[in-house]
Order: sequence, then structure tokens, then C-alpha cells
Amino acid sequence: MNKFLKKIVAALAIVGPGLFLIGYNIGTGSVTTMAKTGAEHGMGLLWVLALAAIFTYVLMVAYGKMTIVTGRTALHVIKTNFNQGWLLAIYIMLALIIGEMLAIIGVMGIVADLAQEGVRMATGFTIDTFWIIFVAAVALYALMWFGQYRSFEKALVFFVILMGLSFVVVFFLVRPSFGALVQGLIPRLPEKNFGLIAAIAGTTCSAAVFIMRSTVVAEKGWTINDLKTEKKDSLVSASMMLFLSAVIMAVSAGTLHVMGLKLDNTVEMIALFEPIGGKIAAYILILGIIGAGLSTVFPIALIAPWLIADFTGKPRNIHSTQSRILILIAVLISFGSVFLEQRPPALMIFSQAFQACILPAVAIPIFILLNRKGLMGAYSATKKDNLWIIAVIVFSLFTTYYAIVELF
Repeated sequence: MNKFLKKIVAALAIVGPGLFLIGYNIGTGSVTTMAKTGAEHGMGLLWVLALAAIFTYVLMVAYGKMTIVTGRTALHVIKTNFNQGWLLAIYIMLALIIGEMLAIIGVMGIVADLAQEGVRMATGFTIDTFWIIFVAAVALYALMWFGQYRSFEKALVFFVILMGLSFVVVFFLVRPSFGALVQGLIPRLPEKNFGLIAAIAGTTCSAAVFIMRSTVVAEKGWTINDLKTEKKDSLVSASMMLFLSAVIMAVSAGTLHVMGLKLDNTVEMIALFEPIGGKIAAYILILGIIGAGLSTVFPIALIAPWLIADFTGKPRNIHSTQSRILILIAVLISFGSVFLEQRPPALMIFSQAFQACILPAVAIPIFILLNRKGLMGAYSATKKDNLWIIAVIVFSLFTTYYAIVELF
């Protein structure tokens, strides 16, 4: 068993950047969005998730390739290769940081709510969510203070495995109606709540994923010889995102949707699943969502220092005074759910829809950059590459429209 686990860890280590992005992408926002989608619409919006996963792969490959060929990260390339490119780079950087600060409030709030519910179910005692967030925040900051990128990869291996196994086990414990799942695969648009379409796109085909993709590929030190590895890594990452998100949606669709139950709160999700799968399913689900949340918090805390380093073209050093201050600010912001009246799940849906609005600003520049022979040389985009990226741009405009309708 130990040898088997070591092989899994070794395999995951090979796809380091992909693993990092799985941990970032499949967080409490994904869980909340997919569970809510499954409860309200069955599997009818799986087509949105599938398209988002395919387009995620396309842009991950594109940004990874650009970084490997140019030796520079995304924001720095955008800043230096467009007229007034610094304005676009600043817009992307600020929009992503604001979106992620909203997300970290929701993530930590949901993790705290679920941990509180798990302790209450096990012992009958209720712990204030402030202290749960405090312990998680101190542990996170300590790891950031003393750790290196490899330390984060090891932590993410643990949380991604915990998350993945938990959701798969819950799927079999609650035994969703497979007939209902198959019927729900027929693509359709919701009659209302179009924000879910934007949220599915925002949490899967997230602009932050592609900008961060560029940074973690650079952190890995890949060269031209690693272009095939970069593609495989992207495929593993996008496939795992699709699989885990679809499992969460299916669990909710095959149970809550069939029973006519709606989902507005993540803790409510535990209460709804407990009668179906028993306390074991409830505990495993709590572990899975907490694993998803904590795997997301690491990249979110790093996003501001890494994006600023990307924009300025300076080396990434998370132990610099500036980085430590920025990480501390992110950790302090994570306490927001204690003071805000808005519940964490609502914040997560909003932040995912907000992310969808940024996608065109990331998809259009990479199309232009990959077609510049002066920048990419022999590795410029092919006709096939261009068709796929144009499809992503159309999809990004479609989801942005629904995000704007929902937000305003």
C-alpha cells in the first residue's frame, strides 16, 4: 500500500503545475457551484462544464507554451508586447487580485462552517468559526513563511488526493439515480439564474488559472524540450478538473434534484446528504470540501506577490518583505466572513461570476501573441491552434454576457 501511494505521489509530482492548478481550481467555489447546479438543473448544464474544461486545456497549453518559448511570464509579455500594454496588464492583475480576495473570504468561511458542523456532529460542541479560521490562517502563514514551492506541492498532493477520494466515495455511498443522470445530460439553458452558467465557466475556465499557469510553468523551470510534457500536464489537469466537478454535480443531481430539494448553503448540503448516505457520507463529504478549500487557499495567498513579480519582471521570492506583507494581508482578509452579513456560498458564486468577466481579457491577448512570429518564432500558432482559441474567445464573450446580466 505504501509503495502504491508513493507511486501516486511521484506521478503527481511530475505534473507539478497541473497539480497546483487542480488544487487552485477545484475549491469550495467549484463544490458550491457544481452542487447548486446539480440540485437545480440535474446534469443539464454538464455541457457548459465540458466546454469550459476543453477550453481550459486550450488556454493552459497556450500560456504554458508562450512562457516556455519566451522565457517570460504572462503579464510581463502582455505589458511589453502591446501599445499601452501596461494598462491591460494592470487591469488583469487588479481584477484577479480583487476576485481572489473575494474568493478567500468565501473559501475560509465555508471551510470554517463545515469544520464547525463536523465537530458538532461528532461531539455535540460548537466551536466559534473565528477560532477555526484563526488556526487555519496561522498554519497557512507559517507554511508560507518557512516553505518553498516544493513544500506547497507536497501539501497540495495531500489535499487533492483527500478531495478526490472523498467525492468519489460519497458518490458511491449516496448511490445517485443513474437514470436521472443520463436524462439530465441533454443540453439546455436554465429558465432563470443564468449566473450559474457564468459561475461554472468562471470556476473552471478561470482567467486566474491561465495567468498563474504561466507563473508555475516558469517556477518549474521547463524548457523547449518540455513542450510535450507541458501538454500532458495540461491534459491531466483539465481532465481531473472535469472529472471531479462532474462527480460533485452528479452526486447532487442524482439525489437532491431527483428529490426536488434546492441548495443554498454548503452546510445545508451536509444536512441534506446525511439522511441519504448516512453519517459516514456526511463526514467524508466534509473532509472532501475542507480539502478542496485548503488546496485553494495556498494559490490564492500567493496570487498577489506572484502577479506583481510577473508584472514587474522581477524574480519571484515569497520570502521577501513585500511578499510576506501581501500574504499577511490575504490571510487577514480571510477573516472577512466573520464580519460580513453575506454568507460564504453567496460570495463564492459572486466571485466565480466576477472571474468570468475577466476571461476575454486573457483569451484575446494570447491569440494575438501566439501569432507574432517575432515573439514565438517557429512555435507560432497553427491554424488548428487559432480555431480553438477563437472558439474560447466566443465562449468567453458568451459567459461574460451572462455574468454581467447576473451581476448588474
